[in-house]
Amino acid sequence: MTKRALITGITGMVGSHLADFLLEKTDVEVFGMCRWRSPLDNVEHLLPRVEKKDRLKFLYGDLNDYASLVNVIEESRPDYIFHLAAQSYPKTSFDAPFDTLNTNIIGTCKLLEAVRRSKLNPIIHNCSSSEIFGRVPKEKVPIDEETTFHPASPYAISKTGTDLIGRFYAEAYQLTIMTTRMFTHTGPRRGDVFAESTFAKQIAMMEMDLIPPVIKVGNLDSMRTWADVRDAVRAYYMLVTHNPIAGEYYNIGGDYSCTVKEMLNYLISISTAKNITIEVDPDRIRPIDADLQIPSLEKFKSHTGWQPEISFEQTMQDLLNYWRERVKQGRYFLTR
Repeated sequence: MTKRALITGITGMVGSHLADFLLEKTDVEVFGMCRWRSPLDNVEHLLPRVEKKDRLKFLYGDLNDYASLVNVIEESRPDYIFHLAAQSYPKTSFDAPFDTLNTNIIGTCKLLEAVRRSKLNPIIHNCSSSEIFGRVPKEKVPIDEETTFHPASPYAISKTGTDLIGRFYAEAYQLTIMTTRMFTHTGPRRGDVFAESTFAKQIAMMEMDLIPPVIKVGNLDSMRTWADVRDAVRAYYMLVTHNPIAGEYYNIGGDYSCTVKEMLNYLISISTAKNITIEVDPDRIRPIDADLQIPSLEKFKSHTGWQPEISFEQTMQDLLNYWRERVKQGRYFLTR
């Protein structure tokens, strides 16, 4: 019998790439949960499949609306749930802490409660974040799964709650839930509120002479380990199909680390724009930052055999090309 997968947040970067992966690499039937007002830009290429009812169906639901979650679970009756929906922008969470906490913590609880009361037993991927580790001292790097939580934003606090709720429902109600702490992952379709994507967008606009060659930046000193979103979704599929163990939690990420400044310098080096300068924008500085995000991946690798395959250079090239294509379409973008 064909397996059924529910992706919450299918219209996001990760959700859309996961849908691509499942439709191209498996025979899984995909149900994508999205809000009625969700932008469809990231899944525009999939809309013909939705129209033809070709293994893909959108279901309208909202983490803040329990009744809609009950309906989504009843209609999709999933074998797998990839819970990706969230208020996912750390910088925004400082301005909207209540919405962030409510959506990510209470919303996750509502989803898992809807699953529990359905009497179904899907294999659930609960998406936490490396941001839960926050400000980690150098002596505790690389960060393993037992590193102390020290969240540095309302978003990180909300993902700490997401992390703990998932493990609680696995232990208390015997739901098959695994939690991931994904480190920085990017690529095509990355939201422009994230550093590498706003840099790529600004560079693409400079190449078209739409803005002056001055890149607005925030904190460039943060150390990050970079992964490609396409490697990430492959990891998520392996998570739910390779001997899933209820209640387990894993760090996942790339294998290339550098500072945000070094990442920016690479993007500039592959640009056709000339004489690019850098300007610090105070509005882009977080009140506190998670500045040393380097993971240990041994637990997940040893359990699944997963390895990152896409290089940092390829990821950045693809991200820049994504923005080049969007800018060439003549659309207007904020320089945020």
